[in-house]
Amino acid sequence: MTTFAACSPISLLGSFSSISRVSSPIRLNSHFHNSHCKFQIKCSYADANVNVDYGSSTIDVVADVKTERVVVLGGNGFVGSAICKAAVSKGIEVISLNRSGRPTYPGSWVDQVTWISGDVFYANWDEVLVGATAVVSTLGGVGSEEQMLRINGEANITAVNAAKNFGIPKFILISVHDYNLPSFLLSAAYFTGKRKAESEVLSKYPNSGVVLRPGFIYGRRRVDGFEIPLDLIGVPLERILRATENINKVFSSLPASDLLFAPPVSVDDVALAVINAVTDDDFFGIFTIEQIKEAAQKVKVLN
Repeated sequence: MTTFAACSPISLLGSFSSISRVSSPIRLNSHFHNSHCKFQIKCSYADANVNVDYGSSTIDVVADVKTERVVVLGGNGFVGSAICKAAVSKGIEVISLNRSGRPTYPGSWVDQVTWISGDVFYANWDEVLVGATAVVSTLGGVGSEEQMLRINGEANITAVNAAKNFGIPKFILISVHDYNLPSFLLSAAYFTGKRKAESEVLSKYPNSGVVLRPGFIYGRRRVDGFEIPLDLIGVPLERILRATENINKVFSSLPASDLLFAPPVSVDDVALAVINAVTDDDFFGIFTIEQIKEAAQKVKVLN
């Protein structure tokens, strides 16, 4: 899909028997608060040495100009902030809904995000979702069985239904790899909640819902004002597992083998995979660790 930075005159060469009306979608990445706008272009054309009746050679072009406006749930967290930063860098308008609102640390991208403080269960969705073209949820956490079912499952399901009822065309969920765990471990509330949320996304958005299933996500994580350099673990581990990939496949069928052999993924790759999901209408369904990396690579190649 071609991105236009500005509207330009249409130059027509050659001779055409008849053109009546052309309607085509044009995607424009810029900071507009309106989701769509329309414009008309009228022009005339003719071959050399041909008398032209300008009154009868009018082309009426009507084009929809669509901007991306993404709502990130949990946008000041580890994964959420990376998604917000990546979206801003691509000219996508970003709104973040999270309990603590605007993060305290500095950053030029932080100033370009609209921060809304609130709880998913009590959110004013009319304020949050207006004009949005996609919702991205990074909601999740650990705790008691009840807490994990509520955060990983119910909170995401609430968001999916709110987005669907509001007419948002796309929903993207950050879920989790299953690590090839046996069923009795996957029945724990953490995984049960995530899988219920996945089912809701795929049910309500069968042709546009996206579920990303990363494993261990590394990067520089901020906790209480301190940075934890998870990349010091993730980067060498990813290289080792890539180098021993053929050997690892021998053990891949063993229960819980992926606890050791599932490759980690950088938080930046997860964020770029989300950008790909936002901008590519053919990108939907469940995506594994390797597919997340492939999706991120597509965005990198376009830069």
